[in-house]
Amino acid sequence: MKIFRTLLTGLVVVAITLPLFAQANDAASASSYPNKAVRVIVPYPPGGPTDIVARVVFQQVSEATGQQFIVDNRGGAGGNIGADLAARAPADGYTLLIATTAHAINASLFKTLGYDVVKDFAPVTLLTQGPLVLVATPNFPVNNVRELIALAKAKPDTLNFASSGNGQSTHLSGELFNSMANIKLAHVPYKGSAPALTDVMSGQVPLMFDTMLSAMPFVNGGKLKALGVTSSARSLAAPNIPTIAESGLPGYEVFAWNGVLAPVGTPRAVIAKLNEELKQAMQLPRVKDRFSAQGFQATWDTPEQFNVFLQAEVDKWGKTVRASGAKVD
Repeated sequence: MKIFRTLLTGLVVVAITLPLFAQANDAASASSYPNKAVRVIVPYPPGGPTDIVARVVFQQVSEATGQQFIVDNRGGAGGNIGADLAARAPADGYTLLIATTAHAINASLFKTLGYDVVKDFAPVTLLTQGPLVLVATPNFPVNNVRELIALAKAKPDTLNFASSGNGQSTHLSGELFNSMANIKLAHVPYKGSAPALTDVMSGQVPLMFDTMLSAMPFVNGGKLKALGVTSSARSLAAPNIPTIAESGLPGYEVFAWNGVLAPVGTPRAVIAKLNEELKQAMQLPRVKDRFSAQGFQATWDTPEQFNVFLQAEVDKWGKTVRASGAKVD
């Protein structure tokens, strides 16, 4: 009996002290974080909107912390290759993922995924959000949404639209457009926004829905023609471009976002410290002005707020995917 009491006492002590040790380790990890380079996985090629956001924001974090935050572009499979890689990384705060609207969409669009965007990641914060813009090759024979819908109905199965990949907001924006306009623009997926825009500018594919951040410089330079923005109200960054809703498709609205996720199990104190560094970066006028000028709103959330937002996005896009019938093997 005495031995049993001794063992029981030992177990109680262990049960009490283990959480304290875990908290102490978390605090120690946060106090020295980061003490080496951090890999920031961007699941798209260089030059696209997500890549731009990551480089602008984490340059500020690097300067503030004195450590490198190295952007690692891992494009392919609609953002899933990079996300899967990040989900399998050590949960120590030294591998991060820049997640997008696509990762909320992919949860229901793809039949099988190697990761769960809600269960396999710890939310850090939302970074940016903003509308997309429907752009066309400069010599495309329509100048607004109403004319595009009319052309698509007059010449069915002849028009294509590019996207940055299966499951991206640039893809589902087109599918939603098809569904609401009762037309069929054929989808042509690319491995990122930059190569897709290149082919739209050259006329290989006539149309694309893309973020204003990456598309507007080409619109302003005359290399693309803007037909409409996907927000419910005109963008302050381009007030001369009508919304799709006002120019031929009432009720249409889509916005894109970027956020930061870490592998699940990353110490909460590390998440909190990283969240605070990102809050400081997103509040810098030069960061806010850079994104605002190109149609993105710089923002910030607590991890808890971003978790609620992410789950709501997964639910919302799940309904859109089911309604459109879109599926990717």
